[in-house]
Formats: sequence, structure tokens, C-alpha cells
Amino acid sequence: MKKFFKIALVAVLALSLVACSSSETPSTSGDPATTGDTASINIGFVTDTGGIDDKSFNQTSYEGIKRFASENGLVENENFSYLQSSGEEQYIPNLSSFAEEGVDLVAAAGFLFTDAITTVAAQYPDVNFLVIDVAGIEMDNVQTANFAVNEGSYLVGVVAGRKALETGTNHVGMVIGQESESMNGFWAGYQEGVWSVCPDCKISYDNSNSFGDTALGKTLAQKQFEAGASVIFACAGATGNGVIQEAAERRQNGEDVWVIGVDTDQYELGLYGDGTESVILTSMMKRVDTATYNACQQIKDGTFKGGNVDYTLADEGVGLPAENPNLTEEDLAAVAEAEEAIIGGSVTVSTVPQTSADNPLIIG
Repeated sequence: MKKFFKIALVAVLALSLVACSSSETPSTSGDPATTGDTASINIGFVTDTGGIDDKSFNQTSYEGIKRFASENGLVENENFSYLQSSGEEQYIPNLSSFAEEGVDLVAAAGFLFTDAITTVAAQYPDVNFLVIDVAGIEMDNVQTANFAVNEGSYLVGVVAGRKALETGTNHVGMVIGQESESMNGFWAGYQEGVWSVCPDCKISYDNSNSFGDTALGKTLAQKQFEAGASVIFACAGATGNGVIQEAAERRQNGEDVWVIGVDTDQYELGLYGDGTESVILTSMMKRVDTATYNACQQIKDGTFKGGNVDYTLADEGVGLPAENPNLTEEDLAAVAEAEEAIIGGSVTVSTVPQTSADNPLIIG
């Protein structure tokens, strides 16, 4: 990683601006707004183990930063960049590297950063941090962004349950990257959505304990499809890409199987054959790009502050893509009805999933 921010800082100091300081005196959220010089804003992004091109969580988070940069004339590798983490042991060094540069914002994607962010933010109290899918960090320089994934997962559960009824399998599945409070929300919402339309549906469930193992994703998908699942909800970053690959190969061979994507619209990732059809039934959109974009905008405006920010179904923080080529009008009507019920309060979606001990329809 080039120390590109040091070059930017020298240029800023030469122009007698106060937007950024040396690494001994990191910038604060109000500085860029004070100078009015947007080009002096510096942003660092740290991925989790899924990588920057996971076609999911990390990539979408970085897209929000790139969108802000494009609108404000920021240049990659001069004003903003990323560091990729191949293992959790790299979280603190990567976060610290950006903090040492005195950047205006360090953003990180995922609940696995909880301890690392807490440690590094305490060491650099004048550097602002954003961490997504983490709650309970009460520090003035740390903003946490959380999403009502249970609500969005309920909607795709409705879609999965309807497809299970249509195919006559009465069996769907789910693969996660790692158990956590956030993943519990995905799992609980999906369960409730499926059972709201298919109360006798079985749900296969596997925890891959990895967000970066595509081969394992294929193996778990193979297991669930062969057990009878017609739809798998893949919530596992790059591991979930393996689920998509397995499903695409099976559809190519004539099997009626599907995958529900996560975090971003993964329709194109599921293209197979001549590229005109996709194995992605729909995707549970979690607008992590909105969270990173908003934090960058707050840095620009001088309004960034620590604390938790919630993104819900009501404010479009979660939901389905605008276009869903593989859903019928009846599917979309069922989703709209469920969405209205959740927003209106007649349906409250749990964040606590049922286990196989609670419900025999769950297959571990």
C-alpha cells in the first residue's frame, strides 16, 4: 500500500489549508467543511476477509465511497483507497495504517471488526471511524451502521416459500458466513417469511464459518440441493458465490433450483448458459453503500458524529431490487403486501431465529 495520503497532506500544508493535519495530529470531521476544499478529504476503507471484489458486502460498501468520490472530484489512490484483509489478524494493522495517515474517515465492513475498531479508535481519538453491522460501541469517533436485515429477509423468505410451493418441494435452504447477532436477523426473518406462506416448508441451514471460501459454498449448496431444497438464501459473501455457481451449473443441466442473493443485486452474478438467464431469484438488498456514502457526506459537511444509525425497510435501507426478472406479478404482489404489513406494524419480524430443537422443520 503506497502512503499516498502523506503526499496529499504535504500538498495541503503547502497551500496553508487546514483540512488535514500530519499523522501526529489527525484531522477531525469538521475540517474539510471548514476549508470548503472537498478535494482535501481523505478516506480509507478496510475489507473483511471476503475481499474487495466479493460481489457482495465489501464491494457494495466501497461503491458508496466511490460514488461520493465521483460526485466530489476525489481521486482513487490519492484521496481514497482500500486495504484488503486476508485474515482477521490484519484488521488492526490495516485500520491503524489509515489512522496513522491522519485520514478523515476510516470505514470497515462487518461485525468481525468490533474488537479491532474499538481498539484502534481508542488509540486515535481524533480520527473518525465507520463500521457496518456492529452495535454497542459507544465512542465519540465511531459511527455504527445497522440494517433491519430481519425485515428484508422476511420479504425474500416470502419469495422462497412461494417458489417451494410452486416447485412442490416444500423445502428451502440457507447458507451463512458466520454466526452473529446480524446473521441471526437474516436467519430469523427468512424463517418467518418462508413459513408465512409455506408453514410446512423445511429449511436446511448451514454455517460455513467463512466469508471467503467459494469451494465450501459449492459443497454446502450441493448438500442442500440434493436434500431437496429448491431455493437457497446465500448470506456468506464470497462463500455465497460458490452457492450461486453450484446452482447455475444445476440449472444448466435442467434442474429447477434457485438462489437468493444478498447485500447487493446479484442477478448478473448468477447468469449462466448464453448469459440471458440468471439463477438469482431475487436479492435481499442491504444498502451498505448508502451508509458509507452518508458517512462521507457527513465528513464533508462537518456533521459526522459517533453513535448508531439504523437503516430499516421503511426508509429503504433494506428490500428487493427495483427489477426482479425471475419474479411473477403475483410474487411481487405478495412481497408488497408483506412490506406494507411490516411498515404498518401489523407484522413484527423477530431477530431471534428458531433452532432445530425448537422446530423439526429446520435441518442442520
